Amino acid sequence: MKALFKDGPHAGLALVERPDPVAGPDEVVIRVLRTGICGTDLHIRRWDDWAASEIAAPLIPGHEFYGEVVEAGPLVHDIVVGDRVSGEGHIVCGTCRNCRAGRRQMCIRTIGLGLHRDGAFAEYLSLPATNVWVHHPDVEPELGAIFDPLGNAVHTALAFPLVGEDVLVTGCGPIGLMAIAVARHAGARFITATDVSAPRLELARTMGADQVVDVSTQDVRDAQAALGMREGFDIGFEMSGAPSALPTMIENMNHGGRIAMLGLPSAPFGVDWGKIVTHMLTIKGIYGREMFETWNAMGAMLQSSPTLRAAISQIVAEVVPARDWERGFAAAEAAGTGKIVLDWTEL
Repeated sequence: MKALFKDGPHAGLALVERPDPVAGPDEVVIRVLRTGICGTDLHIRRWDDWAASEIAAPLIPGHEFYGEVVEAGPLVHDIVVGDRVSGEGHIVCGTCRNCRAGRRQMCIRTIGLGLHRDGAFAEYLSLPATNVWVHHPDVEPELGAIFDPLGNAVHTALAFPLVGEDVLVTGCGPIGLMAIAVARHAGARFITATDVSAPRLELARTMGADQVVDVSTQDVRDAQAALGMREGFDIGFEMSGAPSALPTMIENMNHGGRIAMLGLPSAPFGVDWGKIVTHMLTIKGIYGREMFETWNAMGAMLQSSPTLRAAISQIVAEVVPARDWERGFAAAEAAGTGKIVLDWTEL
């Protein structure tokens, strides 16, 4: 099969021939139709310090995908050849305390698809059947390919009740943009979004943001005034990882405010811990998706709300033939657009 392959601990990827995967007794083999390019994949291609410390090459990266089951092992139940699927990329041990308590997203021995085992930038991949998500028939391939990052957005957005709340979203990458749409769907009152990219801030408006703030030239407090807010934000989604984002969010939260933090900081930074204490703020770390409550929630929301589905679908900025993967990665690196998806039927 053709696959994007990293053959060793260095920068770069190459489209090469690799052996076809084989299904274990409790696994399926999936013919990949679409894959989304994630920021993690950009780190792996660059082979920066994070990748060097986390990834074991050789490796086929990629963890956001949509495909068709072509083989199922003898112990697989409820999944059949021909099913159109995506998959949970966190493969868990099943025996640690969190796994046994039903908190599999907190497994201490998690193996990442496309990080620690061969992933989805290929014509075929193998995956444990317990990680496979079977789609409703009307889910388009491009939409199915972004269920993984949509799950991050839903997990973050639903971390705290949203009905009637004022929400601040820092970072309008694809996941932040989807979180805006989910917050609007879930009943938030006012939503303010921040970034430094004009195109992404414009996308934030189309996703449901009431105010957008270019933090390189504007102050978040101005958005509060424009909305007629008399107190700070009730809920915050920190999606950027920028060192200035969380301190800015803390400055703009109401007493008792709650922050869901998905963005991985790009550098260490200080925060006003005194304000966290005296304003009684809650900060909750978010990683991946709840298995599989988040998947159920996002599937149900997309099935029941054409408006949300249309908003999420527009996150896909371009579908690029897999043979032109370098152009796709360059577009993703530009970081001024929505999601870039590779089409593996075009090699």
